[in-house]
Amino acid sequence: MAEMRSESVSAGTVSFRPMTAESAEHLGEALAVIDPWAHYDYTPEMLSEFLSAKEEDAPRFEIVSDEALAGAISVRRTWLRGPYLQFLAILPAFQKCGIGGAALSWFEARARHDKARNIWVVASDFNRDALAFYERFGFVQVANLDGLVAEGVGEILLRKRLLTR
Repeated sequence: MAEMRSESVSAGTVSFRPMTAESAEHLGEALAVIDPWAHYDYTPEMLSEFLSAKEEDAPRFEIVSDEALAGAISVRRTWLRGPYLQFLAILPAFQKCGIGGAALSWFEARARHDKARNIWVVASDFNRDALAFYERFGFVQVANLDGLVAEGVGEILLRKRLLTR
């Protein structure tokens, strides 16, 4: 998953680069005020710490659109016979420009290259836009995980099957 690749989208060129401390700090500040992170009261420090963490099995990447920081993605490489999209965030100014779709295409292409059977993601049950987004890309809801992040809120596990044999 460490391979970096550029994607062309309606917003221009999107690339995925290893997360820097500076980008993690900027993204932490920007993401803490939008859902779903604001809903869960994640602080800028909590988000920055997560984004700057170094995990061999779950690398973090900054998403760059035409040399501007547009978001972040983290993929846990080994999870239930395929990778798990642990974190995907697109800054509001870059939403609805094809960048999220480019990120999912990049995620899926790496999984197919690695011959994964599935790709996985979780979205909060109140985050209807995220659920619809993933479903447009072929993900199917497979489980509701009540209280995973917070009491009274469900997290929806979605899967896209890649290999059927």
